[in-house]
Amino acid sequence: MKPLSELTAEEALRLRGLLFDLDDTLLTHGLLTRDAFGSLWELREAGLTLVAVTGRPSAWGTVLARQWPLAGCVTENGAIHVVKDGSGVSRLDLCAETERRARRLRLTRLVDDVRAAVPEARLTDDVEGRVSDVTWDIGERSTLPDDQIASIIDVVDRAGARWLRSSVHLHATFDSDDKATGGVRFLVRHLAEDPGAVPWRYGFVGDSGNDAACFAAFWTTFGVANVRAAVPRLSRPPRYVANHPMGLGFAEVARAILSRR
Repeated sequence: MKPLSELTAEEALRLRGLLFDLDDTLLTHGLLTRDAFGSLWELREAGLTLVAVTGRPSAWGTVLARQWPLAGCVTENGAIHVVKDGSGVSRLDLCAETERRARRLRLTRLVDDVRAAVPEARLTDDVEGRVSDVTWDIGERSTLPDDQIASIIDVVDRAGARWLRSSVHLHATFDSDDKATGGVRFLVRHLAEDPGAVPWRYGFVGDSGNDAACFAAFWTTFGVANVRAAVPRLSRPPRYVANHPMGLGFAEVARAILSRR
């Protein structure tokens, strides 16, 4: 990982937009700080397209896309898109309705199986706003030891579901998307971008294991300082790393991009 000081003007000027994670990247322990939020407006005013790419529920995305300077949100780790639509938003699920209902039933059974195997596991407080996945709290309001997290993962694997681990949640889904496929499809479908050019024209900022696909898919990638804890779980680390963690790190990344443009 390179320091932000090595970001060149050429690379910064090539960017049309920036995709970014929420928890422990833009947000600081769940809080949107003044510096981080101001950075979004500064990036937008400089002409960059902004898309939040998060494991958080699509219900959150409908609020953020209305109120923040975003083109939209890619939520639930890529599965559900929320797009700015005039003065409102549209929530789009590419999974057919009948298939979505079937997957929701399988997730309900999976929750029961996890409860039987790991009684201490608690669902996240945002789970009701989700369409495509289910999530357990492993570091937001409660902390689970690694052996219990491993037991949940074992149940998820045996059910034939996929799992993703963020800095605060463990996700399970029967969908195949990740943040990278969901992010690229959002840009192509809703912003008419060329899929072959997207990895060069858009940057990504993240911090954790469920950001791995985006760190691998995009060329200009940034980690806030706390990404260092996730590096052992990343097939490719971010290209650049900030000196500061979380929201302060995001603001640092924004300043580096803007100062070179």
